[in-house]
Amino acid sequence: MGEADLKKLEKQAVRRLDFAILPMMTMFYLLSFLDRANIGNARVAGLQKDLGMSDRQYQVCVTILYVPYICAELPSNLLLRKIGPRYLMPSLLTLWGLMVALQGLVTSYSGLVVVRAFLGLVEGPMFPGIVLYLSSFYTRSELAFRVAVFFSSASLSGAFSGLLAAAIIHMDGISGKPGWAWIFILEGIFSSLVGILGFFLIPSTPQELKFITPQLKEVLIRRLEKDKPSSMSDEDHFSFKEVFRSLKSPHVLLVFAIFYMEGTVLYGQALFLPSIVNQLGFSANKTQLLSVGPFAGGFIVTLTASLFSDRIKSRAIPTVLISILGVIGFSIYLTSEEKYIRYGSLFFTVPGVYAAVPPVSAWMANNSEPHYRRATSIALGFVATNAGGITSTWLFPTSEAPRYRKTTIINLTFTILIIVGAGINSLLLNHMNKQKVKRRDEILAPYNIDSDDEKGTNARRAWVELGDRHPDFKYSL
Repeated sequence: MGEADLKKLEKQAVRRLDFAILPMMTMFYLLSFLDRANIGNARVAGLQKDLGMSDRQYQVCVTILYVPYICAELPSNLLLRKIGPRYLMPSLLTLWGLMVALQGLVTSYSGLVVVRAFLGLVEGPMFPGIVLYLSSFYTRSELAFRVAVFFSSASLSGAFSGLLAAAIIHMDGISGKPGWAWIFILEGIFSSLVGILGFFLIPSTPQELKFITPQLKEVLIRRLEKDKPSSMSDEDHFSFKEVFRSLKSPHVLLVFAIFYMEGTVLYGQALFLPSIVNQLGFSANKTQLLSVGPFAGGFIVTLTASLFSDRIKSRAIPTVLISILGVIGFSIYLTSEEKYIRYGSLFFTVPGVYAAVPPVSAWMANNSEPHYRRATSIALGFVATNAGGITSTWLFPTSEAPRYRKTTIINLTFTILIIVGAGINSLLLNHMNKQKVKRRDEILAPYNIDSDDEKGTNARRAWVELGDRHPDFKYSL
């Protein structure tokens, strides 16, 4: 088979792969973000008032979700390959749908706290799990756009949740339940139904893909073996050494810091944007509808920027360009007094925050090998993101509305630091690539690759043990 024919076959295989797994992953994450952030819509619809909660108690309800959420991320990522994505991921979605629906039945602050803690425990594994899952099917240069496809559903869920909440709150009083309770009940039931469907549609490995010919499966497997030799080896088994190697990698720690700042700003927008719009002086129903625009803009920018990131094979450049939009938006919100201009600034801040997540996520996944080191690095990234989520819940007290001067300064500072961090990480990775080339013989000397290695045993061992530190592994900049 000629090179042109092989490339054509690869394109066909990837296109089939996209149709096989991306729709379900997108739906899973859309529901994850919708079910986590719909408390903001419920608050506008009267949740806080009906349960007699203070601002601090509401913030505790939002924050408590992230404690078990964070604790579940690393263990679940390390278990994903062992249990199998086709069992673990649908089980999590089915259970958290139940937890979401139970929020509509609570009648007290303490009841809401308990349910949201359990919701965090089953929702936590989903985002890092999807990134790890996709990284097992796609090459490194394809990952950012695929992450963007499912992550852009977060922007879409922000728009969708506003429209959905605006419609559902008209059910206020049905069966004696307030409108905000129906937001939780209906969205939770739908999530559980999608979770059950997932058991029949999600493959764990390329070999389990449905509606794809054996020839195309073989093409997918061979390209992954070429792109990630260490992860595709039969010798790649779990070891705590890989966990600690991830923790000691400077590029992982730098992206960890970027993820924390990104998470602080991201969840602030996701959880409090309806409240921000409402406190600018718009009615509750108009607030739900006005929340749609910025999230829709974020959806478009996220997809476009990530496609650009994959095309130029860079993660730093798109991250910097996207974050500049956030800097513009926060600067306008900070300096303006007019409510319509402040609302308009959200069309910069939401895309400037949301669209940076896929390139940064792909950056973390791209630069850690083999599988369990990558699983650890991805999970650490989202631990940092959700630690930022905890921080964000305390940054929007109603006493400072609608100005939120201190919070806006923090968000602006973090967005600038994300730009700086991306630049430093890119320079570091470039230096590490050059050092590996310079020290190639020294790094590979213990493996005796050039002598008595007819079956390639030593070469495979070198890939598995060195992973991303292998001289032939090029870090993505």
